[in-house]
Amino acid sequence: MKLFRKLSEKRRQNILQLVEKTHLLKRYFLLVIAVIIYAVSYNLFFFKNNIVYGGASGISIITQNFVDPSIMILILNVFFLTLSFFLLGKKQTLNSIVGSLLFPIFVKLTSNIGEYILIDNSDLLLITIIGGVCVGFAAGIVFKSGFTTGGTDILNQIVSKYFKVSIGTSMLVIDGIIVLVGGFFFGWTRVLYAMIVLYIMNIMVDKVVLGISQNKAIYITTDEDERVCDYLLNELKLGITLLETRGGYTNKKDQIIMCVVPTSEYFKVSEGIERIDSKAVVLVTDAYQTSGTYNGETRNIS
Repeated sequence: MKLFRKLSEKRRQNILQLVEKTHLLKRYFLLVIAVIIYAVSYNLFFFKNNIVYGGASGISIITQNFVDPSIMILILNVFFLTLSFFLLGKKQTLNSIVGSLLFPIFVKLTSNIGEYILIDNSDLLLITIIGGVCVGFAAGIVFKSGFTTGGTDILNQIVSKYFKVSIGTSMLVIDGIIVLVGGFFFGWTRVLYAMIVLYIMNIMVDKVVLGISQNKAIYITTDEDERVCDYLLNELKLGITLLETRGGYTNKKDQIIMCVVPTSEYFKVSEGIERIDSKAVVLVTDAYQTSGTYNGETRNIS
Protein backbone atom coordinates (compact mmCIF):
# COMPACT_ATOMS: atom_id res chain seq x y z
CA MET A 1 0.00 0.00 0.00
CA LYS A 2 1.36 3.40 -0.98
CA LEU A 3 1.57 5.77 2.01
CA PHE A 4 0.97 9.47 1.44
CA ARG A 5 3.66 11.92 2.41
CA LYS A 6 2.72 14.49 5.00
CA LEU A 7 3.52 18.17 4.59
CA SER A 8 5.41 19.88 7.36
CA GLU A 9 3.43 22.38 9.45
CA LYS A 10 5.50 25.26 8.05
CA ARG A 11 4.91 24.10 4.48
CA ARG A 12 1.14 23.84 5.09
CA GLN A 13 1.08 27.36 6.51
CA ASN A 14 3.11 28.71 3.58
CA ILE A 15 0.71 27.14 1.07
CA LEU A 16 -2.29 28.63 2.90
CA GLN A 17 -0.66 32.08 3.00
CA LEU A 18 0.07 31.92 -0.73
CA VAL A 19 -3.55 30.92 -1.44
CA GLU A 20 -4.90 33.79 0.69
CA LYS A 21 -2.59 36.35 -0.96
CA THR A 22 -3.26 35.23 -4.54
CA HIS A 23 -4.93 37.98 -6.59
CA LEU A 24 -5.66 39.90 -3.39
CA LEU A 25 -6.32 43.21 -5.18
CA LYS A 26 -8.68 41.52 -7.63
CA ARG A 27 -10.51 39.82 -4.77
CA TYR A 28 -11.04 43.11 -2.94
CA PHE A 29 -12.25 44.74 -6.17
CA LEU A 30 -14.79 41.94 -6.67
CA LEU A 31 -15.85 42.28 -3.04
CA VAL A 32 -16.62 45.99 -3.50
CA ILE A 33 -18.59 45.35 -6.71
CA ALA A 34 -20.54 42.53 -5.06
CA VAL A 35 -21.38 44.62 -1.99
CA ILE A 36 -22.65 47.44 -4.22
CA ILE A 37 -24.91 44.98 -6.09
CA TYR A 38 -26.07 43.57 -2.74
CA ALA A 39 -26.89 47.02 -1.35
CA VAL A 40 -28.71 48.18 -4.50
CA SER A 41 -30.76 44.97 -4.58
CA TYR A 42 -31.62 45.39 -0.90
CA ASN A 43 -32.92 48.94 -1.40
CA LEU A 44 -34.54 48.36 -4.77
CA PHE A 45 -36.32 45.05 -4.21
CA PHE A 46 -36.61 44.10 -0.54
CA PHE A 47 -36.61 47.15 1.73
CA LYS A 48 -39.32 48.95 -0.27
CA ASN A 49 -41.52 45.83 -0.27
CA ASN A 50 -40.91 44.68 3.33
CA ILE A 51 -39.61 41.26 2.26
CA VAL A 52 -37.66 39.90 5.23
CA TYR A 53 -35.34 37.20 3.86
CA GLY A 54 -33.18 36.70 6.95
CA GLY A 55 -29.80 38.00 8.06
CA ALA A 56 -28.93 41.45 9.40
CA SER A 57 -30.66 42.90 6.32
CA GLY A 58 -33.91 41.24 7.33
CA ILE A 59 -33.64 42.50 10.90
CA SER A 60 -33.07 46.04 9.61
CA ILE A 61 -36.31 45.83 7.61
CA ILE A 62 -38.22 44.75 10.73
CA THR A 63 -36.80 47.62 12.82
CA GLN A 64 -36.97 50.30 10.10
CA ASN A 65 -39.54 52.37 12.04
CA PHE A 66 -37.18 52.64 15.01
CA VAL A 67 -33.65 52.70 13.58
CA ASP A 68 -32.28 53.65 10.16
CA PRO A 69 -31.61 50.36 8.29
CA SER A 70 -27.96 51.16 7.54
CA ILE A 71 -27.34 52.03 11.19
CA MET A 72 -29.02 48.83 12.37
CA ILE A 73 -26.95 46.72 9.96
CA LEU A 74 -23.77 48.44 11.13
CA ILE A 75 -24.65 47.90 14.81
CA LEU A 76 -25.40 44.22 14.22
CA ASN A 77 -22.25 43.70 12.14
CA VAL A 78 -20.01 45.32 14.76
CA PHE A 79 -21.66 43.21 17.46
CA PHE A 80 -21.18 39.99 15.49
CA LEU A 81 -17.59 40.93 14.61
CA THR A 82 -16.88 41.35 18.33
CA LEU A 83 -18.40 37.93 19.04
CA SER A 84 -16.37 36.46 16.18
CA PHE A 85 -13.11 37.87 17.56
CA PHE A 86 -13.63 36.19 20.94
CA LEU A 87 -15.36 32.99 19.83
CA LEU A 88 -13.89 32.26 16.39
CA GLY A 89 -10.50 33.95 16.61
CA LYS A 90 -8.69 36.86 15.00
CA LYS A 91 -7.82 35.11 11.75
CA GLN A 92 -11.38 34.11 10.89
CA THR A 93 -12.70 37.54 11.86
CA LEU A 94 -10.37 39.39 9.47
CA ASN A 95 -12.15 38.02 6.40
CA SER A 96 -15.44 39.53 7.60
CA ILE A 97 -14.33 43.03 8.61
CA VAL A 98 -14.24 44.76 5.20
CA GLY A 99 -17.56 43.35 3.97
CA SER A 100 -19.24 44.02 7.32
CA LEU A 101 -18.30 47.71 7.18
CA LEU A 102 -18.81 48.28 3.46
CA PHE A 103 -22.32 46.83 3.27
CA PRO A 104 -24.08 49.32 5.63
CA ILE A 105 -22.15 52.18 4.01
CA PHE A 106 -23.40 51.25 0.54
CA VAL A 107 -26.91 50.62 1.88
CA LYS A 108 -26.92 54.25 3.04
CA LEU A 109 -25.36 55.59 -0.18
CA THR A 110 -27.89 53.75 -2.38
CA SER A 111 -30.94 54.33 -0.16
CA ASN A 112 -32.55 56.64 -2.75
CA ILE A 113 -31.79 54.39 -5.74
CA GLY A 114 -35.53 53.89 -6.23
CA GLU A 115 -35.86 57.54 -7.28
CA TYR A 116 -33.58 56.94 -10.27
CA ILE A 117 -34.56 53.38 -11.18
CA LEU A 118 -38.34 53.22 -11.29
CA ILE A 119 -39.76 49.72 -10.86
CA ASP A 120 -43.42 48.72 -10.71
CA ASN A 121 -43.74 46.96 -7.35
CA SER A 122 -47.22 45.59 -8.05
CA ASP A 123 -45.83 42.23 -9.23
CA LEU A 124 -44.16 40.99 -6.05
CA LEU A 125 -43.39 37.57 -7.50
CA LEU A 126 -41.28 39.11 -10.27
CA ILE A 127 -39.62 41.45 -7.76
CA THR A 128 -38.84 38.47 -5.53
CA ILE A 129 -37.30 36.40 -8.33
CA ILE A 130 -35.13 39.19 -9.75
CA GLY A 131 -34.11 40.33 -6.26
CA GLY A 132 -33.18 36.79 -5.26
CA VAL A 133 -31.05 36.34 -8.38
CA CYS A 134 -29.22 39.66 -7.80
CA VAL A 135 -28.57 39.08 -4.09
CA GLY A 136 -27.56 35.46 -4.68
CA PHE A 137 -25.18 36.52 -7.45
CA ALA A 138 -23.61 39.15 -5.19
CA ALA A 139 -23.32 36.76 -2.24
CA GLY A 140 -21.71 34.17 -4.50
CA ILE A 141 -19.05 36.65 -5.62
CA VAL A 142 -18.35 37.59 -1.98
CA PHE A 143 -17.91 33.96 -0.93
CA LYS A 144 -15.87 33.09 -4.03
CA SER A 145 -13.54 35.98 -3.21
CA GLY A 146 -12.95 34.50 0.24
CA PHE A 147 -14.87 37.09 2.26
CA THR A 148 -18.25 37.50 3.95
CA THR A 149 -20.53 40.47 4.56
CA GLY A 150 -20.67 39.64 8.26
CA GLY A 151 -24.04 39.73 10.00
CA THR A 152 -25.66 36.41 10.72
CA ASP A 153 -23.04 34.64 8.56
CA ILE A 154 -20.79 35.05 11.61
CA LEU A 155 -23.54 33.92 13.95
CA ASN A 156 -24.05 30.81 11.81
CA GLN A 157 -20.37 29.93 12.18
CA ILE A 158 -20.52 30.42 15.95
CA VAL A 159 -23.63 28.27 16.35
CA SER A 160 -22.13 25.60 14.09
CA LYS A 161 -18.89 25.49 16.11
CA TYR A 162 -20.31 25.48 19.64
CA PHE A 163 -23.54 23.56 19.13
CA LYS A 164 -22.00 20.96 16.80
CA VAL A 165 -24.47 21.44 13.95
CA SER A 166 -23.84 22.08 10.26
CA ILE A 167 -23.71 25.58 8.79
CA GLY A 168 -26.79 24.70 6.73
CA THR A 169 -28.77 23.75 9.83
CA SER A 170 -27.64 26.90 11.60
CA MET A 171 -28.72 29.06 8.64
CA LEU A 172 -32.07 27.31 8.47
CA VAL A 173 -32.79 27.97 12.16
CA ILE A 174 -31.50 31.56 12.41
CA ASP A 175 -32.84 32.83 9.08
CA GLY A 176 -36.06 30.90 9.69
CA ILE A 177 -36.62 32.72 12.99
CA ILE A 178 -35.94 36.12 11.37
CA VAL A 179 -38.31 35.35 8.47
CA LEU A 180 -41.06 34.23 10.88
CA VAL A 181 -40.67 37.40 12.95
CA GLY A 182 -41.02 39.35 9.71
CA GLY A 183 -44.28 37.49 9.11
CA PHE A 184 -45.73 38.92 12.36
CA PHE A 185 -44.89 42.47 11.23
CA PHE A 186 -45.71 42.36 7.52
CA GLY A 187 -48.02 39.39 7.01
CA TRP A 188 -47.55 35.75 6.15
CA THR A 189 -47.71 36.32 2.41
CA ARG A 190 -44.36 38.08 2.75
CA VAL A 191 -42.97 34.94 4.40
CA LEU A 192 -43.79 32.95 1.26
CA TYR A 193 -41.97 35.49 -0.88
CA ALA A 194 -39.01 35.36 1.52
CA MET A 195 -38.84 31.58 1.15
CA ILE A 196 -38.64 32.00 -2.64
CA VAL A 197 -35.82 34.53 -2.19
CA LEU A 198 -33.83 32.18 0.06
CA TYR A 199 -34.26 29.28 -2.36
CA ILE A 200 -33.12 31.32 -5.36
CA MET A 201 -30.21 32.79 -3.37
CA ASN A 202 -28.91 29.33 -2.47
CA ILE A 203 -29.05 28.22 -6.11
CA MET A 204 -27.30 31.36 -7.35
CA VAL A 205 -24.55 31.15 -4.72
CA ASP A 206 -23.78 27.58 -5.79
CA LYS A 207 -23.75 28.54 -9.47
CA VAL A 208 -21.42 31.49 -8.91
CA VAL A 209 -19.04 29.68 -6.55
CA LEU A 210 -18.90 26.38 -8.44
CA GLY A 211 -19.79 27.59 -11.92
CA ILE A 212 -22.20 26.07 -14.41
CA SER A 213 -21.24 22.50 -15.11
CA GLN A 214 -20.43 21.78 -18.75
CA ASN A 215 -19.25 18.23 -18.05
CA LYS A 216 -20.59 15.10 -16.45
CA ALA A 217 -18.70 12.63 -14.31
CA ILE A 218 -19.98 9.12 -14.98
CA TYR A 219 -19.45 6.06 -12.78
CA ILE A 220 -20.30 2.70 -14.38
CA THR A 221 -20.67 -0.74 -12.84
CA THR A 222 -21.08 -3.47 -15.44
CA ASP A 223 -20.34 -7.12 -16.16
CA GLU A 224 -19.06 -6.05 -19.58
CA ASP A 225 -16.08 -4.03 -18.37
CA GLU A 226 -13.81 -4.71 -21.33
CA ARG A 227 -16.41 -3.91 -23.97
CA VAL A 228 -17.50 -0.72 -22.21
CA CYS A 229 -13.89 0.42 -21.75
CA ASP A 230 -13.16 -0.31 -25.41
CA TYR A 231 -16.18 1.74 -26.49
CA LEU A 232 -15.26 4.71 -24.27
CA LEU A 233 -11.55 4.67 -25.15
CA ASN A 234 -11.51 3.86 -28.84
CA GLU A 235 -14.88 5.04 -30.10
CA LEU A 236 -15.53 8.15 -28.01
CA LYS A 237 -11.84 8.92 -27.32
CA LEU A 238 -12.51 9.47 -23.60
CA GLY A 239 -10.05 8.99 -20.77
CA ILE A 240 -11.18 6.48 -18.16
CA THR A 241 -10.14 5.46 -14.66
CA LEU A 242 -10.79 2.06 -13.09
CA LEU A 243 -11.65 2.13 -9.39
CA GLU A 244 -11.35 -1.05 -7.33
CA THR A 245 -14.42 -1.71 -5.18
CA ARG A 246 -15.84 -4.35 -2.87
CA GLY A 247 -19.57 -5.13 -2.61
CA GLY A 248 -21.06 -4.20 0.76
CA TYR A 249 -23.44 -7.17 0.78
CA THR A 250 -21.60 -9.80 -1.26
CA ASN A 251 -18.08 -8.73 -0.21
CA LYS A 252 -17.14 -9.45 -3.83
CA LYS A 253 -14.32 -7.51 -5.47
CA ASP A 254 -15.31 -5.51 -8.52
CA GLN A 255 -14.38 -2.31 -10.32
CA ILE A 256 -16.09 0.94 -11.30
CA ILE A 257 -15.33 2.70 -14.58
CA MET A 258 -15.11 6.45 -14.20
CA CYS A 259 -14.95 8.96 -17.02
CA VAL A 260 -15.73 12.63 -17.61
CA VAL A 261 -17.63 13.64 -20.71
CA PRO A 262 -18.89 16.98 -22.10
CA THR A 263 -22.61 17.35 -21.44
CA SER A 264 -23.32 17.54 -25.18
CA GLU A 265 -21.73 14.10 -25.65
CA TYR A 266 -23.39 12.43 -22.67
CA PHE A 267 -26.10 10.74 -24.72
CA LYS A 268 -23.45 8.85 -26.71
CA VAL A 269 -22.12 7.37 -23.47
CA SER A 270 -25.49 6.50 -21.97
CA GLU A 271 -26.94 5.03 -25.17
CA GLY A 272 -23.75 3.11 -25.92
CA ILE A 273 -23.62 1.57 -22.44
CA GLU A 274 -27.31 0.66 -22.71
CA ARG A 275 -26.64 -1.26 -25.92
CA ILE A 276 -23.56 -3.02 -24.53
CA ASP A 277 -25.07 -3.95 -21.14
CA SER A 278 -28.69 -3.03 -20.42
CA LYS A 279 -28.21 -4.07 -16.77
CA ALA A 280 -25.26 -1.75 -16.14
CA VAL A 281 -25.53 0.63 -13.19
CA VAL A 282 -24.69 4.20 -14.20
CA LEU A 283 -24.27 7.10 -11.79
CA VAL A 284 -24.03 10.61 -13.28
CA THR A 285 -22.98 13.79 -11.47
CA ASP A 286 -21.97 17.31 -12.50
CA ALA A 287 -18.23 17.91 -12.90
CA TYR A 288 -17.35 21.57 -12.33
CA GLN A 289 -13.58 21.45 -12.79
CA THR A 290 -11.98 18.94 -15.12
CA SER A 291 -8.39 19.91 -15.69
CA GLY A 292 -5.01 18.93 -14.32
CA THR A 293 -1.92 16.79 -14.92
CA TYR A 294 -1.35 13.27 -13.64
CA ASN A 295 1.60 11.02 -14.49
CA GLY A 296 2.70 13.50 -17.14
CA GLU A 297 -0.67 13.45 -18.92
CA THR A 298 -2.59 16.72 -19.19
CA ARG A 299 -6.31 16.31 -18.71
CA ASN A 300 -8.77 19.03 -19.63
CA ILE A 301 -12.18 17.84 -20.72
CA SER A 302 -13.68 21.28 -21.25
